[in-house]
Amino acid sequence: MKIFAVGMNYIQHNKELDGTLYKPEEPVIFTKADSALLKDSKPFFLPDELGRIDYETELVVRICRLGKSIPQRFAHRYYDAVTVGIDFTARDLQNRLRAEGKPWDLCKGFDGSAAIGEWVSIEKFRDIQAIHFRLDINGNTVQEGCSSDMLFKVDEIIAYISQWFTLKTGDILYTGTPAGVGPVHIDDHLTGWLEDRKVLEFNVK
Repeated sequence: MKIFAVGMNYIQHNKELDGTLYKPEEPVIFTKADSALLKDSKPFFLPDELGRIDYETELVVRICRLGKSIPQRFAHRYYDAVTVGIDFTARDLQNRLRAEGKPWDLCKGFDGSAAIGEWVSIEKFRDIQAIHFRLDINGNTVQEGCSSDMLFKVDEIIAYISQWFTLKTGDILYTGTPAGVGPVHIDDHLTGWLEDRKVLEFNVK
C-alpha cells in the first residue's frame, strides 16, 4: 500500500501558509511511509521531539484497481470510496526544511501522521468534486472545506501520479487541505465529517 498526498491544493490554505495566493503549475506530490497510517480510531501520540504538530483535514480517496499512465478521462474508474483523513504535519520542522530547500519526508511521513476514517462508497455522493468535509476538535468546528475548491481535481491528480507510479488496489490519496489548519494538543478529541456523516474519531495522547 502506498500513501500519496497533495500539497498546496487549496489556494486559501496557500495564502495562510505564506501570505500569497500561490497556485502551483502542476500538483505538488509527496508520499508517506506505510507506518504513518493511523486507523480504527486509535489514538495519535504527539511526538515530543518534533515541536508543533498541525492538523490538516483532507478528503481521502481509495484506489480500487491497478493502473499506470491513466488518461484523465478514465481516472474515475480507479477509485471507489472516500473518507476524511488528517495529514499531521510537524510545522516547525516543515518551515525549516522549506527554507533550506529540502524534502518534506520527515515533517509529513512520521509514524501516525496519516489518520484515516471509515470509507464511504462514492456512490453515496452526487459528485466527488462537490463534497463538504470538516474537522471538529472537542466539539467545535475548526476546519471545513469543499472538494469543489481544489486547484487540481481528483481525476487530474490520479492521471498525474500514474505517470510515475503504478497505482494498486488499496493505495490511498490525500487530496490537500483547505484553510484553517492549526495545532493539536494532548487530550484533544478529533472528529471528521463527510457532509453530515461522522467517519473519523480519535484522541490525541
